[in-house]
Amino acid sequence: MRATLIKLCSCLGLLLIAFSSLAAIEVHEFDNDVDRKRYQSFVEEMRCPKCQNQNLAGTNSAIAMDLRRELVFMIKEGKSDKEIVDFMVERYGEFILYRPRLNSSTLLLWGAPVFLLIAGIILLLVIVRKRRTLDLASGESGLSAEERARLTDLLNNTQDSTSHTNKQEKQ
Repeated sequence: MRATLIKLCSCLGLLLIAFSSLAAIEVHEFDNDVDRKRYQSFVEEMRCPKCQNQNLAGTNSAIAMDLRRELVFMIKEGKSDKEIVDFMVERYGEFILYRPRLNSSTLLLWGAPVFLLIAGIILLLVIVRKRRTLDLASGESGLSAEERARLTDLLNNTQDSTSHTNKQEKQ
């Protein structure tokens, strides 16, 4: 009974996989290779408004299919790249572009990485300079005479115990 149930579930799973392979595949014919490459560039560079971080080429949502059809139509009409991008941004906002244009609303987006890099470099220089100043002020080793004597004592004791252990192993 259990073996039959496993076979039935396996058959249903394979059947579902087979049906999913019959999903519609969009095929768009273009008059030349330049238009086909423009289309590929657009679907890879534009974000699906529904799917958040997937491009138009990587999703089968209804809105992505609609946008791909719209792109084909506009390319075949002979619209320029700027006209197509302007239309998409006007309709869906800057979010549709993976690389938004530089304007007043995206200035922070483009400027923040540069600002953070400069701030990090300045902070690193301040820390290095402060450490050098502290090292020079406290002496070469940074240890007091008492601490150096104790460290020497500890190191000598460690070496003595190591040599004593080595002598015992040799015997």
